[in-house]
Amino acid sequence: MGRPINVLVVDDSALVRQTLIDILQSDPDIRVVAAAADPIVAAEKLREVVPDVITLDIEMPRMDGLTFLRKLMSQHPIPVVICSSLAEEGDETTFRALEYGAVEIITKPKVGTKQFLEESRIRILDAVRAAAQSKLKLRSGASSFKVTPKLDADVMLAKAQPGANHFRTTEKVVLVGASTGGTEALLTFLQALPHDSPAIAVVQHMPEHFTAAFAKRLDGICRINVREAKDNDTLLRGQALIAPGSRHMLLKRSGTRYHVEVKDGPLVSRHRPSVDVLFRSGARYAGKNAVGVIMTGMGDDGAKGMREMFDAGAYTIAQDEASCVVFGMPQEAIKHGGVHKVLPLATIAAEVVRSCRD
Repeated sequence: MGRPINVLVVDDSALVRQTLIDILQSDPDIRVVAAAADPIVAAEKLREVVPDVITLDIEMPRMDGLTFLRKLMSQHPIPVVICSSLAEEGDETTFRALEYGAVEIITKPKVGTKQFLEESRIRILDAVRAAAQSKLKLRSGASSFKVTPKLDADVMLAKAQPGANHFRTTEKVVLVGASTGGTEALLTFLQALPHDSPAIAVVQHMPEHFTAAFAKRLDGICRINVREAKDNDTLLRGQALIAPGSRHMLLKRSGTRYHVEVKDGPLVSRHRPSVDVLFRSGARYAGKNAVGVIMTGMGDDGAKGMREMFDAGAYTIAQDEASCVVFGMPQEAIKHGGVHKVLPLATIAAEVVRSCRD
């Protein structure tokens, strides 16, 4: 095991600071080296320590988090995880944080049920690990952290039997999974699609309520329609449905109609929504009529599901290492032997359209 990930916690609430410190230091691979009540204090701390990752609130006295983030990225880039209550509301400010260089957006931990606190802990620890491995990192020799999934897609959907029948159809569906760095990757991908593109279903690891605002933002930029998925929504050409934060999304089929099922359930591969759940449903209900795309992200969510799609006859694509913020998810999918092509982000949309036409 290499040296711990050193973290600076910046939040004006003493209670939140202590909660974050307790969560982070519960992992032996993470060490909190400093804490600050606002960005002014944080700047002073940075003269004494150089953390690997900073957790940063947005709404703070004396200087807001966005101003601090912009200064930091222009002068001394350090991977930043935004930890804010605004993420829960899907506030536009959080999108600006991503544009300014933040690696991840997570919601602040809140006192609640034991399950909620445990899921919050998992998300925070995974976000910090992902940030430590992101391309913004300047130090070399970083440790490789193994992310062990707690549950797999079996808890949501049984695996398709070999040789399962699929209705003959000319319609293709595209299933996409992404995590760390995925918000900007999805923007690049969806913007490049023509208005009559194949129907698309997307799982992006995001906080609850954040996906609706994310979909609205993309809808205003892209030629295709983009919106947050609702249970039983039909998958249509020229439209992308994004899984709601904190809910799983499955592909289903009724005759020649593809639609989505949005449902609750446990974390799968440490996530809800889970890419593995979406991909398994694609293998089961679409088979060779599906195209799978796995993009930048930490961990292995989607790797098993993509192999199942591959085995069911789907065409599968992984984003290449050079264009990923974190190569974890595509790399694991490649290792599982479930990827037909590895491509730069900028060329994935064209390949998806070509494969669907062919």
